[in-house]
Amino acid sequence: MTTQRCGYVAILGRPNVGKSTLLNRILGQKVSITSRKPQTTRHQLLGIRTLADHQILYVDTPGIHGQEQRAINRYMNRSALSVISDVDLAVFIVDRTAWTSDDQIVADALLADLDGKLIIAINKIDQLDNKEKLLPVLADLQSRFPKADVIPISAVTGENVSRLEDIIGGLLPPGPFYFPEDQITDRSERFMVSEIVREKLMRQLGKELPYSVTIQVDRFVIEGEVTQIDATIYVERESQKAIVIGGKGVRLKQIGSDARRDMEKLLGTRVMLTTWVKVKSGWSDDERALKSLGYDQV
Repeated sequence: MTTQRCGYVAILGRPNVGKSTLLNRILGQKVSITSRKPQTTRHQLLGIRTLADHQILYVDTPGIHGQEQRAINRYMNRSALSVISDVDLAVFIVDRTAWTSDDQIVADALLADLDGKLIIAINKIDQLDNKEKLLPVLADLQSRFPKADVIPISAVTGENVSRLEDIIGGLLPPGPFYFPEDQITDRSERFMVSEIVREKLMRQLGKELPYSVTIQVDRFVIEGEVTQIDATIYVERESQKAIVIGGKGVRLKQIGSDARRDMEKLLGTRVMLTTWVKVKSGWSDDERALKSLGYDQV
């Protein structure tokens, strides 16, 4: 009889290395929002991958970074670092390019707190014109983490991702499954739709503004084949409100249209989405405001 295995696996790394893209690739559907902007992920999110004889509980985490200028940045770092001592193994994702100070922060935390096993995944190898350029990177990482498995991958194309899963599966401890076999995340649909709106904002807006924006779902009601959703987009200043709305409301309308399509795929119903934009001054640097907006303290 095959032994069942089940365990928690943290996906860690600095911002914008492809953690959420990898999780979505592994699960075969989108559960974690993505954009080209760093620090898109703000919360821990559990992705559940169930195979014949093992269940992998992936914990997607915010990008760990050295700039803790605001309470939201400190929250994200705490959220990511807090999982290290609680998981069975960690997948540390690094870019195929230079080692950075943020990578070193992750490395130091892993070496200090991780009791379980470690895998180093070198992501974005699809962007290399010559794979031989990986050889010194592989050697450097193996010297930094002599007990770790080091594997090059592409979360975008899927190259070597099945190999990564094989390695993870072999390192899981024996034990029963924790979740039903058809469940893929621990997050509610209400949370997921708020993240969909934030993703569309991240993709529409400029470099700085997305970090001053958060979403609160005020109403989520399923009525037959239609889901009624009311969502408030909070910004920190009146000038930001005008940017989000856009001339004659064009940008807000586009954000709503893009979000509604993804929500209908997620929920399997028609969606009636209504959005408002409101100012909540200084929310991103206020611990009490963060808690009221759903950022659980860790």
